[in-house]
Formats: sequence, C-alpha cells, structure tokens
Amino acid sequence: MPPDNVQIFGTRKCPDTRKAERFFKERRVSFQMIDLACKGPSAGELRKIANAVAGVENLIDRQGKRYLERGLKYAAPTGPRIEQALLDDPLLLRTPIVRAGDRATVGFVPEVWATWL
Repeated sequence: MPPDNVQIFGTRKCPDTRKAERFFKERRVSFQMIDLACKGPSAGELRKIANAVAGVENLIDRQGKRYLERGLKYAAPTGPRIEQALLDDPLLLRTPIVRAGDRATVGFVPEVWATWL
C-alpha cells in the first residue's frame, strides 16, 4: 500500500528534486511539494526528519553554493547551530528530502522509495 502523505522538500531548480517528483508521478503516488525557496520545514518537522536520517548533520548541504556564500565552510557549525542555520535558511538543506510518515530520505534514492510502495 503506497504511503498517503508523501512530502518532497526541494527547489524547482534542483534536478534531483524534479527526478523525485517524476518517480512518484510515474507510480501514481500523490505527494505534496514544498519549495524551500518559499517555505522551509518547521522546527518540529526538521527534528523529525533529522531523527529519521540519523541526525541533523546529514541534512546540511556542505557542498552547496549557499553554504560557501554564508561562510559556513570555515565556521563549521555543529549540532544546535546547524539546526538553527537550517531553520533560518532552508536553502542550506540537501535536496530532495522525501518524507512519508516517520520515514525520510535525503538525496535521490529511488531504491529506498520503492520499498515504501
């Protein structure tokens, strides 16, 4: 039985986010797209996602342009500082983040999503 409440956090410009959308569309699974350029996850949502992916460290995009522009490469935030940075600027998140109930993934991982269906 496919999950009812799939959420995809990403941006319209991100190719992996578009591939994630296509993956679920092709399988006729309804989803909610949350564009991080417009709205980020709430603090509670971010914590739930972080718990599902083994910590907030796995959510921050350390290779992204935004991370470098904000000078975080040299500040090297950890723990609560990462969480606050992600809440302040959701575009620092690695994308796509796909969430279904208490399960979540970061990045394009169709092999994991297929097990959810």
